[in-house]
Amino acid sequence: MPLRSQEHATHGAAMLDSNSARFALWAPDAQQVEVEFDAGARQPLQAQADGWFVGQLPCKAGDRYRYRIDATLTVADPASRYQPDGVHGPSQLVNPAAYRWQYPDWRGRPWPEAVIYELHVGLCGGYGGVIERLPALAELGITAIELMPLGQFPGARNWGYDGVLPFAPQHSYGSPEQLRELIDQAHGHGLMVLVDVVYNHFGPDGNYLGYYASGFFRQDRQTPWGAAIDFRRRQVRDFFIENALMWLQEYRVDGLRLDAVHAIDDPDFLAELARRVRSEITPGRQVWLTLENEHNQAHLLEQGFDAQWNDDGHNALHVLLTGEQEAYYADYSESTIEKLARCLSQGFVFQGQPDRNGRPRGEPSGHLPPTAFVLFLQNHDQIGNRAFGERLNRLCPPQALRAATTLLLLAPMIPLLFMGDEWGCEQPFVFFTDHHDELADAVREGRRAEFAGFAHFTDAATRSRIPDPNALETFDASRPRPTHSSQQPWLQLYRQLLALRARHIVPNLPGIHALGARVLGPQALTVRWQLERGGELRIDLNLGPTAQVADLPAHAARLFSCSESCVGSTQLPPYTTLVSLLPTTPAEPAHD
Repeated sequence: MPLRSQEHATHGAAMLDSNSARFALWAPDAQQVEVEFDAGARQPLQAQADGWFVGQLPCKAGDRYRYRIDATLTVADPASRYQPDGVHGPSQLVNPAAYRWQYPDWRGRPWPEAVIYELHVGLCGGYGGVIERLPALAELGITAIELMPLGQFPGARNWGYDGVLPFAPQHSYGSPEQLRELIDQAHGHGLMVLVDVVYNHFGPDGNYLGYYASGFFRQDRQTPWGAAIDFRRRQVRDFFIENALMWLQEYRVDGLRLDAVHAIDDPDFLAELARRVRSEITPGRQVWLTLENEHNQAHLLEQGFDAQWNDDGHNALHVLLTGEQEAYYADYSESTIEKLARCLSQGFVFQGQPDRNGRPRGEPSGHLPPTAFVLFLQNHDQIGNRAFGERLNRLCPPQALRAATTLLLLAPMIPLLFMGDEWGCEQPFVFFTDHHDELADAVREGRRAEFAGFAHFTDAATRSRIPDPNALETFDASRPRPTHSSQQPWLQLYRQLLALRARHIVPNLPGIHALGARVLGPQALTVRWQLERGGELRIDLNLGPTAQVADLPAHAARLFSCSESCVGSTQLPPYTTLVSLLPTTPAEPAHD
């Protein structure tokens, strides 16, 4: 019986039935390509137009194979579905139809219901370890887990952004069947599963495309990771679009987060990817596409993408909470509360304004709904890009963090938590890899050199204390571990806020739009949103240590306050977020 899951793919090995597969490799620089099976047999592929080598060969699921290029170079399949021995080992044929789904009728959840929990599968104990956490996350009020990149990377531990075989789920986390079980079990708990994908570069170890398919790259454009990927080529576009469809169809994930699309120098590719996804996904499924994009290109959020990670919101909040102003935080060091007001009422802070280097950044975003923006206080980048990976509870007063958490979970943007936030995790999240020899030395020294421009790391002796990314203890130190003595108050707060969000905020998100924001003081503001059903959502925020004068709503309208009391009706206490649901009132002029 034919296996239909991969029949439209052009890259890689697709099972046709239980005894044969179609192999296809784009190798325009090669003269000859053979499939070399572990049993020792070699079978040639036929050269076709435009650099393709294709053939239908006898084999079965579980067989291991490599491609032999011009009788000299033996490599893994760049579209391998599994690498049981890592990036330098053989690829393994996988039958995607073999898994029997327990929840085959799952169709996803509406995007406004999303409360995203970002996690690193390796630090959580692999796919099995994540499965064990699902009941507690669902009970807490999480509605979606977001898995940091899964594509095969070198070694056993890595953030995932150094992947080189994007179709093959990382072998050290478990098998493809175990990943399907994780996704299946998540759906059984009512949880969406989002996967972070990297389409802007390949990692440095295990990528052999340059030897036989140099057309994957364009030497006239450079990125921080080397030559840019050449999305002008049909074969390259299809490679990544097929990867997106694999996660959504073969693994039934509910959405993708595209990493650093500002490094993809072809926005038309992004629009095409979104169109292909929308056209090929089974009708009735709810599938969500989100972006990381430093360019703040609001138009992409009208071309098939549902939301963008809002670094602007994080950065403004981080400056207000910690006072840090170095590196990219310098863009938010002046008029910080005004920038946060613009973010909460209009989406992006930078909508064409010049950044600290004088370059205009961003596009107008005030016409987009709040759910087009994913807001967070912490994520893998913002913690892990710190030299020692400290979390916010080490950097700001707990009362201020409590107030900011209230804003995060009750504002109409889509909230994202990073693993451990919910219990006030004290372990750091440090950058880690598993490279060896010269590459390990280069990564270690490169990591330390990144911080040479920071005041605290001007001397080499201080920089030498930055953890070695390749050391096993760096990875182990980053495992989130609850401390029972201190976790309960934070868990109680998250549980209470997420219950309020589900009951009062989520039902009001369709049609919600901002009425504007008013600055009350250097760390305080009021922001209001009109509800389609009538009435307003209002948030009064004070992240500072002194009370601010404010015309506060009547007590009966208050949904939640993170302080014990608000002094009268004209004082917003220090470190307070007051959330209110109000009847309709005449609109006031917006101020940002």
